[in-house]
Amino acid sequence: MKLAVMLGMVIATAIAQVAAAAEPATAIVVQDSTSLRAAAKDSAQQQAVLWQGDALEVRGRRLDYLQVYDHRRERAGFVRAAQVRVLSLQPQDAPELLAVVRFLRDTSGAEALGIGYAAAYLKAVPASAIGAEPFDALGTMADRLARRASTNRNKANETVIAAHLEVVAAYGMNIRSFEHDGRMQLCYDGEAFRRVLALKSSDEEKARAALGLTRQECIDPAITPVERARFDTWRAEVLDRAPRANLPEYLKNRLRMRSAAVWASIAFERTRHGDSAQEAASLAVQELTAVNKLELTDEDQVAYSDAALRVGASRWGAEPAQPTPSAGLAIATSPGQPGETCIKLLDRKRDLAHPLLQRCTFGTVWANSAKSNPYGTALALAVQPLESWREMWLFHLTGDGWRIDVVPPGDDAPDPSLSLGYVEFAGWVPGARKMLAAREVRSAGKFTRSFEVLDLDTLAVHKRVDNPQALSLFYRWQDPAWKGQTVSLR
Repeated sequence: MKLAVMLGMVIATAIAQVAAAAEPATAIVVQDSTSLRAAAKDSAQQQAVLWQGDALEVRGRRLDYLQVYDHRRERAGFVRAAQVRVLSLQPQDAPELLAVVRFLRDTSGAEALGIGYAAAYLKAVPASAIGAEPFDALGTMADRLARRASTNRNKANETVIAAHLEVVAAYGMNIRSFEHDGRMQLCYDGEAFRRVLALKSSDEEKARAALGLTRQECIDPAITPVERARFDTWRAEVLDRAPRANLPEYLKNRLRMRSAAVWASIAFERTRHGDSAQEAASLAVQELTAVNKLELTDEDQVAYSDAALRVGASRWGAEPAQPTPSAGLAIATSPGQPGETCIKLLDRKRDLAHPLLQRCTFGTVWANSAKSNPYGTALALAVQPLESWREMWLFHLTGDGWRIDVVPPGDDAPDPSLSLGYVEFAGWVPGARKMLAAREVRSAGKFTRSFEVLDLDTLAVHKRVDNPQALSLFYRWQDPAWKGQTVSLR
């Protein structure tokens, strides 16, 4: 009996070895613009151009060429052996493939090659031994390739990047494209990152996956408001699942900044549904405040400014309601048409039926932001028409009576839907018809922060500085409540 068992094991091993030997070898292209030729010589006709990461079936060898078949293009031919690497997909060779994946994971420009090696590793390794690491690498490389394709400004690189995108698509990496901020935005759909969160993974892998799945620029502009609200809630849950205790400080900062931006969006969305925004807006402010500015990388400075502008636009949601003043100007709000809010300007002599002025808006009216000057001739109010765009409405008395002027965050912002920013009341200047304002805006990819003295009659900027300490009027007359609440002084 024992002899029969041993004989059976030997036969099974032999059959497995024969099957392995009979399985076609796989080669992966390691050089861009590799020629697939009709014969094993340089002068032979070129059948196709191959790129890093292309997988080929090896069918033979002639001189210093390999005879291969390209299943993606359905072409046979010859490639130089030095331009490809023949891979063993046996389980015992999987660690070597993973070592190459680790080397290529953070190598910019080698994403397609790295994804090819990761695919080979997943084919070679036993299913029971698959962990989160290869999916972390796949997501990281696909995400970086999509970002490179979106930000590429070099015409010479366009062909290479387009070819690499085709290569990774053949491995099942889905990279979506849509118009965003007036240009084409490419984004990885995040399937590998979802697998990282589903598998047993390290805290850093979970953090990278959460960041990869929640990128602000990868939100489809065509998404409906209801879908966007659900998606932002999901993004907040994903970020909350990423443990922070054992992460390096720069990764903690990235999670904080992303969470701040997401909660700021949720705060705005909740007000649109008539719900309280205080919890969401408070979380946004807390996350932004928790950012360790001493541990921000150069790359993270832009993300920090972006998060601050988004939080600044919705920060009034974190403030409690203000009681109606017994004297001076005040506002009252009431529903208008579906989705519309009507604002009425009142004083001691005017009631709701006879307001000084009335205007309706589809934006979010932050009634608790209303600030009247001591003379009862002007009132500033924050109105937020978009999740990342907050304006200041100025009700003021002129020679022709009461009027409303809208002060936008940016003087030359072409379209609020393509920019983000806020402008807010910062104080009244006694005696003169002037007020203080602070504004931050991103327009055409450039961030600008300024502190200004505005003329109440014309809204012209009388003086403008980038540091409030450099402007004596601003330093002397800034509103204490504004100073304690604003994110512009971060």
